[in-house]
Amino acid sequence: MSNQVAEVSAKYLSEAAKNAVPVGYKQTEVGMIPEDWGVCELEEVITLQRGFDLPNRLRQPGTIPIVSSSGVTGFHNKAMIKAPGIVTGRYGTIGQIFYLRESFWPLNTTLYVSEFKKVSPEYAYHLLKTVDFESHSGKSGVPGVNRNDVYQERICVPSAKEQTAIANALSDVDALISELEKLIAKKQAIKTATMQQLLTGRTRLPQFALREDGTPKGTKPSELGEIPEDWVVKKIGDFTDCTAGGTPSTSISGYWGGTHPWMSSGELHLKRVFDVAERITDSGLANSSTKYVPVDSVLIGLAGQGKTRGTVAIARISLCTNQSIASVFPSESHSTDYLFYNLDNRYEELRGLSTGDGGRGGLNLTIIRNLSLPYPDIEEQTAIATILSDMDAEIQALEQRLGKTRQIKQGMMQELLTGKTRLVQPLNKESQHG
Repeated sequence: MSNQVAEVSAKYLSEAAKNAVPVGYKQTEVGMIPEDWGVCELEEVITLQRGFDLPNRLRQPGTIPIVSSSGVTGFHNKAMIKAPGIVTGRYGTIGQIFYLRESFWPLNTTLYVSEFKKVSPEYAYHLLKTVDFESHSGKSGVPGVNRNDVYQERICVPSAKEQTAIANALSDVDALISELEKLIAKKQAIKTATMQQLLTGRTRLPQFALREDGTPKGTKPSELGEIPEDWVVKKIGDFTDCTAGGTPSTSISGYWGGTHPWMSSGELHLKRVFDVAERITDSGLANSSTKYVPVDSVLIGLAGQGKTRGTVAIARISLCTNQSIASVFPSESHSTDYLFYNLDNRYEELRGLSTGDGGRGGLNLTIIRNLSLPYPDIEEQTAIATILSDMDAEIQALEQRLGKTRQIKQGMMQELLTGKTRLVQPLNKESQHG
C-alpha cells in the first residue's frame, strides 16, 4: 500500500510541477507571461488599413517610395503615409513585412499600420512578424489577408521601457543580417564578374599570361569570339561523352528503398551533390534505364518548364539519375570543375537551346555533345576552377553564418516577445500599484 501511495504522490507532484506558475509569471490564454505584462487583441494596439490606388497615369516622378506586397515598386512625388510605417503583404507575398523609416505611398495590395496604440512602431514591427497571416487569408473566397481576422490575434504587451529594449535587441540582429546579405550579394557579384573574365580568357592568371620570352600573350578570333592565342574551341563531345538516366517504375514498391542513390532533376539545385533523397534497389537498377555515373560527373537538367531545365550541378558521389538529367563524364583531358563553372555560367543560353517551339521543349544529349567552349590546357582549367571554388567556399561560409544568425534571431523572438527572457528588471508590485 505504501508503495502505491508513493507512486500516486510522485505522479501528482510531477503533474503539479508541470503546471506550476513560476514566480513573477502568470498563466494566460497566450501562455505563461510576466506578471507585469498585459494581454489584448491585436486590434487594441494597431490599426490596419488598405493601401491606395495609384494608376500609372497618375504617377509623377519623385523620390517617395511606392510600396506594394512585394516591396518598393517605384517612386512618386507625393507621400500618403508619414514615417515611420509598417506594411504587410495583403495579396501575393502574404505576411511579407516592411518597416519604412521614410514617408511612402502604400498601394492597395498592401495592409499598412495607420495607428500605433500601446506599442511603439519598432516593437509593432517585430510583433507582427510573429503573426501567422496565412491563417487569416482566403476565408471569404478572396486570396488575401482578412484584417478583421488578424485583429482577433491575442498578444502580450510589456511596458514601454521593455518594448524599447526588445526592439533594440532584435533590430541589432536585423542589422547584422542585413549586412551579411549585402556582403553575400557583393561577393556573388564579384564571383560573377570573375567568371566572365576568367572563363573567356579576357583576364589571364599571372602564371599563364606571358609567352616564354616574357611578352604578354595575345588573342585570336574564334567561333566564340576573341579567345587567348593558346586556347582552342572544343565541343563537349570532342573530349568526353554524356548519358541520361532513367526512372524505375514507381508502381513497383520493390524497386524503391534500396541502397543505390538515385537523383531526381529537382535536386540539381544542390549544385554540389554529396547525397540525394531517394534510394533504389538492385531490382530497380536492373529493370530501368538508370545507371551509375562516375564521381565528378557534370549534371545538366534536360527538361522542365520551371528553373530545372539548364540548371547545372556536379556529382561528388557516384550515383544514378533520372532521364531528365544529362551526366557529362569526367576525363583526364579536362577539369570537371572548369566545365561545371563554364556551363553554370550559361544557364540562359542552355534554356534557349532547348528543342521545341520557342524553346519550350527540352535539351538532349546531341545538344549537350555539340556545346562549344573556350578550352585552355588542363593546368589553366584547374587553376581557374580553383579560384572560383575558393570564392564559392567563402560565399558558402557567409551563407552558413547568415543562416545561423537567422536561427538566433528566431530564438530571441521566441524568448523576448513572450517574456521568457527579460531585458529589464520586472516591475515590483509596489511600483505596479503606485
